[in-house]
Amino acid sequence: MLDLAGKRVFVVGLGASGVAAARLCLSRGARVVGVDRKPASELGALGFDVVAQDAATFDSADLVVVSPGVPNFPALERATCPVYGEIELAFQCRMHPSPVVAVGGTNGKSTVTSLVAALLEGAGKKVFAGGNLGEPWAAHVDDAPENAPENTFDVVVLEVSSFQMERVSEFRPDVAVLLNVTDDHLDRYASFDAYARAKGNMFARQTERDLAVVPEGDALCLREARRGNARVVTFGASDLPSSTAMKLEGQHNARNAAAAIAAVAPFGVPRETIAKVLASFEGLPHRMVLVRELNGVRFYDDSKGTNVGASVTALRGLREARAVLIAGGRDKQGSYAPLADAMRDKGRAAVVLGEAANAIARALEGVVPVARASSMDDAVNKSAALAQRGDAVLLSPACSSFDMFRDYKHRGDEFVRAVRSLSEGPP
Repeated sequence: MLDLAGKRVFVVGLGASGVAAARLCLSRGARVVGVDRKPASELGALGFDVVAQDAATFDSADLVVVSPGVPNFPALERATCPVYGEIELAFQCRMHPSPVVAVGGTNGKSTVTSLVAALLEGAGKKVFAGGNLGEPWAAHVDDAPENAPENTFDVVVLEVSSFQMERVSEFRPDVAVLLNVTDDHLDRYASFDAYARAKGNMFARQTERDLAVVPEGDALCLREARRGNARVVTFGASDLPSSTAMKLEGQHNARNAAAAIAAVAPFGVPRETIAKVLASFEGLPHRMVLVRELNGVRFYDDSKGTNVGASVTALRGLREARAVLIAGGRDKQGSYAPLADAMRDKGRAAVVLGEAANAIARALEGVVPVARASSMDDAVNKSAALAQRGDAVLLSPACSSFDMFRDYKHRGDEFVRAVRSLSEGPP
């Protein structure tokens, strides 16, 4: 276990992960200095000193902990002490080393993380589920104090992002799941391969006692899994029994379910528990959620589709033969060609909005009719007019939300509100 008593620890980035990391360090006797772009007056009472990021130097640091949203900067590059992410800090500070399941991938990781937790809880396990999804792990490593071992988590289930996996040195999950790797965050990484390598860092220290779970036929994910020495298993939608009843929509969620089942295999979850959980698990908000059916058209909220790969997966997973796609937002510097290919097969029309509207419209030129919208209400109204009976209207933006909305949740909420406000028209 990491000894922090008396050590000088700088924590860079004081969002939820950073504050959790700082408080964990304080609880272990460290002297903590926070570093953030915001002035201390805007951060509130934190219980430790805060310095501006532009003025920070780490010459006196024994350890630097970096929040996942903070990219590299010159002073950090010059640091000579160890530099950890919050996940690495939590891993090294945990007092009760419960088994860890780590779920990564460009798309689907929140759903699979939640489903893994639900399957384990259905089998009577006490589970912590968090990481990139929900609560930071650092906020909960002391939930099982030495004098109350009955509170120990049976399993820790973590959603892990590429950002979180950039700075790991000892982190070794007992089960590591990599669902997919497609273009994303190319505004942060020098290349697609650098992004994939960050994703794959979770496998690097696995041993023969551990399990690596990757999609069947995915050479890239398999390459990353083989960076460690874990036993590798693959998953695919065909692994689900044909009689399996699922509440989740879309063929991609059948693959997500197969991944989750593979991940819980070492924990002995009974088949009847798996069947019961899959039949009732509703998924997460803004991830392929059916909002409404109106005049024979089904409206789906996939606002969490914040990259091209996610939107392609959502389109191809629809039960409907044709869809009107609502897409656009802040561009992530990837290609929209895969989206054009999917729309060639599944598209009725597209409605584009936000900063990336012109780029998406160019990619879809000659593939499907494209309309431009000035707001989410405008986009929903135009999509409803373009759709035909039996079609889907799918909000899956292929972009981040920060040009027009606070986050993907706000964007999805606005879509849901606009869809529910549509009035019944002639059939």
